[in-house]
Amino acid sequence: MIPMDKALYVREMFASIAPRYDAMNRLLTGGVDERWRRRAIRELALGPKAQVIDLCCGTGDISLQLCRRDPTTEVIGVDFCTPMLTLARQRANGSRSGGNLRFLEADVMELPFPSEHFDGAIMAFSLRNIVDIPGTLREARRVLKPGRRFVNLDVTKAKNPFIRSAFNLYFFRLVPLLGRLFGGSAMAYQYLPNSLTNYPDAAALSRLFVEAGFVEVHHVPLAGGTIALHIGAAP
Repeated sequence: MIPMDKALYVREMFASIAPRYDAMNRLLTGGVDERWRRRAIRELALGPKAQVIDLCCGTGDISLQLCRRDPTTEVIGVDFCTPMLTLARQRANGSRSGGNLRFLEADVMELPFPSEHFDGAIMAFSLRNIVDIPGTLREARRVLKPGRRFVNLDVTKAKNPFIRSAFNLYFFRLVPLLGRLFGGSAMAYQYLPNSLTNYPDAAALSRLFVEAGFVEVHHVPLAGGTIALHIGAAP
């Protein structure tokens, strides 16, 4: 059972798995997660010298990919988990693409930036762990310049019943086992699949985007509909 203070639980849980987080992502997806992240970045439709915020940046995967894609992009990665940010900074310091990249400890539900500040906002595999999804969506819209996009990448509930059954077997049974063997925390990798249980399906999340004030909202299914990209533009 997840404690009442979900934010504190999630912060401590991610802190416990931070050292092995990147290796586990590659193991659990066979490395395909990097391809999904590149696709999410393309959906931002950025121009040169763009300013982008990477929400719940974790160890900085998307932040670093953004900088590698275009060295003129200025990226700010925000997260509220200190050990994750420590690893992100270490990765940036060891990368040639870290020149326009900085990381900041902050809560995505209350971002320390003015309205209409960024040319793009992105989040990967984190929204289902957020306490207040509608509030986070409104905050992402607030900091975007008019016409600029927020892209969210996360697991979702596949429509096809056979694919959904196979994915559930993998996600709810195999992932916790691999987490116990290789991830450093059986409890964390039991929670992560369960976080999908009450997470809105793709259509419902699209409606939340609209209710948060985004326009041109649509979603793109990936991996047989078990992964979804949600895209919305600030009005």
